Amino acid sequence: MGVFLLKESFFPIVELIEDNIWSYVGFPLILLIGAYFTFRSGFAQIRYFPEVVKNFVKLLSTKEKSTGIHPLKAFFACVGGCVGIGNVVGVCVAVQLGGPGSLFWLWITALFGMMLKYCEVYLGMKFRTKDKDGNYQGGPMYFLQKVFKTMWVPNLVCVLLCIYGVEVFQFSVVVNSVSQNFAIDKTLVTGVLICLVIYAALGGVKRVGSINAWIIPLFVILYVGMGGYVFYQHFSAIPDVISRVFASAFTGHAALGGFIGSTLLGTISHGIRRASYSGDLGVGYASVIHSESSSQSPEKQASLVFFDLFLDSFIICSTTLFVILVTDAWYQPIDSTMIVQTALSNYFPYMNYFMPFFLFLLGYSTINAYFVVGLKCAEFVMGRLGKPLYIVFGATTLFAFAFVDIYEAQMVMSLTNALLLIVNSYGIFRLRNEISFDIKGTKQKVAIAQESPVAQE
Repeated sequence: MGVFLLKESFFPIVELIEDNIWSYVGFPLILLIGAYFTFRSGFAQIRYFPEVVKNFVKLLSTKEKSTGIHPLKAFFACVGGCVGIGNVVGVCVAVQLGGPGSLFWLWITALFGMMLKYCEVYLGMKFRTKDKDGNYQGGPMYFLQKVFKTMWVPNLVCVLLCIYGVEVFQFSVVVNSVSQNFAIDKTLVTGVLICLVIYAALGGVKRVGSINAWIIPLFVILYVGMGGYVFYQHFSAIPDVISRVFASAFTGHAALGGFIGSTLLGTISHGIRRASYSGDLGVGYASVIHSESSSQSPEKQASLVFFDLFLDSFIICSTTLFVILVTDAWYQPIDSTMIVQTALSNYFPYMNYFMPFFLFLLGYSTINAYFVVGLKCAEFVMGRLGKPLYIVFGATTLFAFAFVDIYEAQMVMSLTNALLLIVNSYGIFRLRNEISFDIKGTKQKVAIAQESPVAQE
């Protein structure tokens, strides 16, 4: 009874705080800081995009170095945290709550968010250190030391990343999808998945990157291919859908079918917060992972996030939302975890088996990426005890949230995302003069500092 009352009182408070932070602080922060760096860099995310693709292709034939991990393994480890269930389930919530116009604000957020994420990764690379084993260590807990005279802020960010590193939302979606569609005991699914996550995370960013390197391309090709077939079947409806997206982006959307309607603020807020969650904007997670790269150019490594968010928001998220918009599934009374599966099942057989498998692969790649960042942050704060304590904390939390409503799990992740965004964005803006956008050049190399006394403790 006591647990029930705590649950009933706790999550409504979390929802209220999360909604207000995103509505009045989170989305203005992303747009303002993202716009600032976009104009300051001369729209680097657009001007240099061909160069980024060229660099990506070149890295495919680059051999791994003895110090640091291959730049593309860092890329795939990072993109695995972005391209996940949030692209299939999470963004559907944005349209179900904010209407079609949420897609427009998702695009705007991704465009400006590219610069915010670039700056985050750049600073992680620039201020990274080498530990006693000769491995690179970086992230917001390192570059924030240049902003604050006290260690409590970097440590607070680490604690928040430890919470964010236990991806309870996507874990809950995977467990429920597999157990329901294949009629397998939920406890068994939960236990097996936890073991698989711990196995991947213990191998570090290198192992997670290797796993994601085959999961992500497979998903992108199959999912975009299926979405393209649905678009072809509804080709005549696409202009009307695009018109609705742009119209409701600036007016909100009236009630329709199972959709209760949304104000303009609601449309903007839901589009931005889901884009931020899907793309991990301002979280600091990408900075931690990319800092392990063997690359000596912070500009080139950081610019890979342009390709990262292009895949995440403009390809995968857009595919999801256009599928549910052209099929009119978005305003039907369908649970967000089933809306894409329901829409695709009208065109492809066995989706009740295929989508759970898809969600498992996506969720696994994302949960792994987050968990390995949580491990690194726990070690930063607690030293050698950090890793075993975090494994216990992570396994216990994942098990508990497997039996919690997915909307409540998503609220926890979204609130943590917002808090990290606020602190990291402040640090990034304070260090704005340290950031270079010379992506084509090779003038600036990474200065590797000795391990900080805090990290050694």
